[in-house]
Amino acid sequence: MDYDVLILGGGIVGCAAAYELSKYSLNIALIEKNYDVADDVALINSTIVYDGCESNNSLTMKLEQMGNQLLDEVTEKFNVPFSRCGSLYIAANEEEQIRVEDMYEKALKGGVQNLYLLSGDEARKLEPNLPKEVIKALYSKNAGTICPYDLALSYAEVAFDNGVNFKLEEEVVDIQRLTRGFRVITNKNKFTCKLVLNTTPGKNYSIDNNNKEVPEEAQLNLNYFVLDKDFKGDFQHVIFSVKDEDEKIYTLPTLQGSTIAAISSRKKMNHFETLDKISYLLKELEENDVNNFFQTPYYKEPIIIDDSFIDIGYIKVTGKHYAQVTMTPAIASIVCETIISNMNCKLKKHFIDKRREYFKFSDMSDEERKKVIEVDKKYGNIICACHNITEGEIVDAIRRPLGARTVEGIKRRTGVTMGACQGSYCLNKIISILARETDKSYTDVVKDSKNSKMVLNRIKEFDGV
Repeated sequence: MDYDVLILGGGIVGCAAAYELSKYSLNIALIEKNYDVADDVALINSTIVYDGCESNNSLTMKLEQMGNQLLDEVTEKFNVPFSRCGSLYIAANEEEQIRVEDMYEKALKGGVQNLYLLSGDEARKLEPNLPKEVIKALYSKNAGTICPYDLALSYAEVAFDNGVNFKLEEEVVDIQRLTRGFRVITNKNKFTCKLVLNTTPGKNYSIDNNNKEVPEEAQLNLNYFVLDKDFKGDFQHVIFSVKDEDEKIYTLPTLQGSTIAAISSRKKMNHFETLDKISYLLKELEENDVNNFFQTPYYKEPIIIDDSFIDIGYIKVTGKHYAQVTMTPAIASIVCETIISNMNCKLKKHFIDKRREYFKFSDMSDEERKKVIEVDKKYGNIICACHNITEGEIVDAIRRPLGARTVEGIKRRTGVTMGACQGSYCLNKIISILARETDKSYTDVVKDSKNSKMVLNRIKEFDGV
C-alpha cells in the first residue's frame, strides 16, 4: 500500500482531519485539485462562530456546540485570531418576538448555554445603535468571529510538519475498491491505500451509490459589504435580524477592525437592493461607506459524517453549510476517532503541536519592528501601504510550509490588496516578488488557477513590472 489513509479534498475539513490524524503513526496523504489548500474558505478572512441556537437541525446544533467549545483551545494553540464578541438576534414586532422566543426554547432544550432573553431597552444597553423598533433580543455569549483561512492554513501547516504528504494540483478521477483497500486514480497518478476519507461534497465515484445534488432550498444567495473602518454606525456584537425565515440580515465586526454587513436570501439582489435592505440594521449606512461588495452562494445543507462503509475503509463527509468553520473541529475529531478505532496505530511520541512562528508587522511595537528589520531588511520594505504589510511577510508566506504559489494565496495569507486602494499600489510589486521567489517569469504568475495569468505578455524593453 502507498498510504494508510488518503484524504480527498484540501478544504478546511480535509486540513483539520489531516491534522488530527497526523497525531498517529499513520502514512497519510491529502489530495487537492487546486493550487492551494482551504479554497472553500471565504475570501474575507472573518466569519461568524455559531453556537447552535439558530439551527433547527439537531445534528447541526450538536456539531456547532462541540466545535464552538473546541475553538478556544485550537485558536490559542495556533495563534489564530478569534473573538467571542457575542451575538444578538433582534425582534421588532410580535411575530419576530415569537420567533426569537422559539429559538431560545429550542436552544435550551438542545443544551446550548449562556443564552439570555433581553428586552429592547436591555439590548440597546449592549448596542446603542440598534433600531428603536427592537422590542426583544436573544443574547448569546458563545458566538464570535474568527479568521477562517488562518485556521485552515494552521491545520494544514502543522499536519505538513508532522509528515502528511500534500498533493496539490491533482484531481481525483475515481475511487476503486480492491481486494484489500482502494485504488485512487487522479489526473496524474494512481495510489493505493487502506482507507479513504472523502471530504469533497458533490463528487461521485465508482464506490458511491447515493450521490445527490445540493437541494435547491439548501442554497441561497449571499450578498455582503465590507464597510470602511471609519464607519460610525457599526456594532460590537454579531447582530442578526429575524424579519423573515427566508431572508437573514446580519452584521459582524471583523477581526481586522472593519464591519461586514450581509444578507442571505432566495432572491438575487444587486448592489443597491442590498444596500437598501441592510440599511434596516445600519441606519447611517451610505454608498461611500462601502469598500467592497461580494456575491456568493449561501448553503444550509446539513453536514453528515457518513461512516456506513467504515467496515471496508471508506468515510464520506457530505453537505455544505454556512457554519462549516464552526463545526470543523468537531467533524475532524469525530472522523479521526472513527478511523483510529478501525486501524492499528499509536500516538506519535514526537508530535509537533505548534504552528511555525511568523511576524505580522502591523501588530508589532516599534521596538519589535526595529529588531526584526535588523535580522531581515525585507521587513522594512512596506508593500501594502493600506495595511502596513511588508516584503518580509510576503516572502514568508511564499517560503513557509505549503507556501503561496498564486497572488490569491498571498492575498489570503497576508491581507494584501484588501485595503482602500484594492491593490492599485501594491499588485505589481506582489507579482514581482512572487516571480522572483518561485523562479518564474512574470507571465507565469497566476491569480488563482492556471487559466488566470496576471500578465499576459511581456514588453521586451522592460525587465520588471
